[in-house]
Amino acid sequence: MTETQPLRVGMVGYAFMGAAHSHAWRTAPRFFDLPLVPELTAVAGRNEEGVRAAAGKYGWASIETDWRRLIERDDIDLIDICTPGNTHADIAIAALEAGKHVLCEKPLANSVEEAEKMTQVAQAAAQRGVFSMCGFSYRRTPALALAKRMVDDGRLGSIRHVRAQYLQDWLSDADAPLTWRLDKSKSGSGSLGDIGAHSIDAAQWITGLNVSGVSALLETFVKERPVGGDLVGLGGHGGADGPRGPVTVDDAALFTARFEATPDAGADAGSGAGGAAGPIGIFEATRFALGRKNAMRLELNGTKGSIAFDFEDMNSLQFYDSALEPDAGFRKIMVTEPSHPYTGNWWPTGHGLGYEHGFTHQVVDLVTAIGAGEQPTPSFADALQVQKVLAAVEASAENASRWQNV
Repeated sequence: MTETQPLRVGMVGYAFMGAAHSHAWRTAPRFFDLPLVPELTAVAGRNEEGVRAAAGKYGWASIETDWRRLIERDDIDLIDICTPGNTHADIAIAALEAGKHVLCEKPLANSVEEAEKMTQVAQAAAQRGVFSMCGFSYRRTPALALAKRMVDDGRLGSIRHVRAQYLQDWLSDADAPLTWRLDKSKSGSGSLGDIGAHSIDAAQWITGLNVSGVSALLETFVKERPVGGDLVGLGGHGGADGPRGPVTVDDAALFTARFEATPDAGADAGSGAGGAAGPIGIFEATRFALGRKNAMRLELNGTKGSIAFDFEDMNSLQFYDSALEPDAGFRKIMVTEPSHPYTGNWWPTGHGLGYEHGFTHQVVDLVTAIGAGEQPTPSFADALQVQKVLAAVEASAENASRWQNV
């Protein structure tokens, strides 16, 4: 019996996403049979005290205070990027050109131009057997993966409507501090890129159709916030009576969308003539929906049926089959059976999973693809398509909601 080879990981960043990714790297090989065994080799961060504490807490063997040192190290095979968007391009490109696989958090970059460069480098690296993936972790939620399977199997027929919301409320307090997520130079955008990107990716992935055009509205409800935290490097924040700085991103994003058409859309929809337009969609992302904590919602209405999902009830999927249930409403599928995506490796039937499992499944799919010498998904090219939609939304909003092609 041959010993399984290691996959030695170097992670950049150790805050919220760093914690989630660390848990995933540790957990994946304990519940799934992987072709390579992840090793938490090193974590990098600018603050030595902070990164050393994180390494001890999350199980990393060593630290660096400069991400470039990770890339220079011969004992690291993969770079995991968990930093603000303005750093993604530099780190990912350097890592790929050095022969390291890359996992990069979403959104891929802060601009289409950066994302295009990253994609070009990634595609060239893949020809050499060096692979990259963007971390749209909601794809790995079992209920959404089941929805994807059902759409691919034709259970919904041709899709007519896509309805996507991502609702949070953690910024509703006007005196919450001004962090990097509210600084466009670091984050790229606000609710649009932070959470709306997940909805765009999920909608395009499950339908198998790209968004082709949008009409958008962006709004910033709180124009200034207390300066502090990671923007001044002093720790804490000034509070309601302290100095305030400008919020340079959106607080909420709304847009209508048209998806590309499928060749058989007209006939299946009963429209008579072929060449029908693709599905229509409506998207909403906000961090100001009081009472909504992480309501990532998606509903698809097709010619044969509908599905609906809400991450706040993440272990279930609502399904309506017009042939079987013409006089009834949706029925609830508990996505905890061994036959459902990912769930057979976890707990007995009926025992639900949580937010962290999506990151574990992400590691499983990435390591499996690398072990097979195959391109993992979502690729940087997939993430570039999301970036183009984000850019089109911003362009439309800047032009009084004028229709903007992607």
